Amino acid sequence: MANTLVIFRREFQAYFSTPLAYVFIVIFLALTGALTFYMGNFFGRGQADLQSFFFFHPWLYLFLIPSVTMRLWAEERKSGTIEVLMTLPVTTTQAVLGKVLAAWAFVVVTVTLTFPVWITVNYLGDPDNGVIVAGYVGSFLMAGAYLAIGACASAMTRNQVIAFIVAAVLCFLFLTSGLEIVLAFFRGWAPAFLVDVIASMSFLTHFANIAKGVIDLKDLIYFASVIGFALFVNVAIVEFRKGA
Repeated sequence: MANTLVIFRREFQAYFSTPLAYVFIVIFLALTGALTFYMGNFFGRGQADLQSFFFFHPWLYLFLIPSVTMRLWAEERKSGTIEVLMTLPVTTTQAVLGKVLAAWAFVVVTVTLTFPVWITVNYLGDPDNGVIVAGYVGSFLMAGAYLAIGACASAMTRNQVIAFIVAAVLCFLFLTSGLEIVLAFFRGWAPAFLVDVIASMSFLTHFANIAKGVIDLKDLIYFASVIGFALFVNVAIVEFRKGA
């Protein structure tokens, strides 16, 4: 665990040593504000909740989180520092965990900075703060799933642009798998159980349940499974390609 924390501190500090962190934070806060108050019609809805705020998180993450994960391993491989990292007394699993946890902590800090929206809705009305807390929990879990998938994409290549595109495409598939337009394509020829499996893989479905204040064990297991499997694949890819 100590080695993982060393990697975690190294990676977390690296975000704030470059303009990337500040650009990401500013863009995320600006977009969430604009989407919530304008496209989400926050005031016009006349309801004391943050549904219009959380509604856009899956789509914002689709483009912004790959920009965070694209450098995790691609930059290490391009600059050659992955060889140095692998010679340190740390295992591949510890390195992967440290990097992903640092990226996750960075995203959590960014999302937490949206607390003025929470203050605003409490000032204007009497919301169910338990539902809002659940929404933040769901957002953090979904961000972890995006990050784990993005880290896998970054480990596949030394080109950060390719890592971004692959991560965005993979996350888009997970995001939209539960939409009717996607399921309709499979219903014509695939068996019912396969259609149900595809529908159950959607980020939107599981996040929507939590954002409504219903923290179901199946949704927690889903996100934990996606994160765990993606981390396992990440370790396997780094082990396979660290000599390449």
